[in-house]
Amino acid sequence: MSAPPERGRLLVATPTLEDPNFHRSVVFLLAADDDGALGVVLNRPSETPVAEIVPHWSLHVSSPSVLFVGGPVQPNAAICVGRHAAGPTEDVEGYSHLVDDFGTVDLHKEPEDLDVRLEGLRVFSGYAGWGPGQLDEEIEAGAWLVLNSEPEDVLSSDPEGLWSRVLRRQGGWAAVLARHPADASLN
Repeated sequence: MSAPPERGRLLVATPTLEDPNFHRSVVFLLAADDDGALGVVLNRPSETPVAEIVPHWSLHVSSPSVLFVGGPVQPNAAICVGRHAAGPTEDVEGYSHLVDDFGTVDLHKEPEDLDVRLEGLRVFSGYAGWGPGQLDEEIEAGAWLVLNSEPEDVLSSDPEGLWSRVLRRQGGWAAVLARHPADASLN
């Protein structure tokens, strides 16, 4: 069932992953190659409104309009992922295409200065990162499932329910994992 880790795919934490940074997390991979992997956690909204951090982008943020904790690496760095309204596009100044109609957005630009029209975006503080071979080892150990993403995953209006939704739509034993209690001692 698990696919190879590639840009645009999801890493879904299994219940065996004990790192509290990734408990029941869903990570959107922004890069994955021989040099390592980098992604952002899609289901860790913070309490901080985006308007407090980058006010000029706050009107473009998808609900919930808060900063998301993208991962434990460089928590003071911001990464923005946006959805291009017209579908896939090439890189333009301030927007770097990732996969399908998603790309990273330069938050130093003003929204009106971009040559693309965005239909939603999410701002992440920090990111998740793995060195060469590290993610492959974690996948082989059963800590992660690598699954195809759906467009609604990245900008989900219900990020807290994303982990179980992604697992349920896989069917089979992955759907069974979706019912695993958050606290295994309650099982």
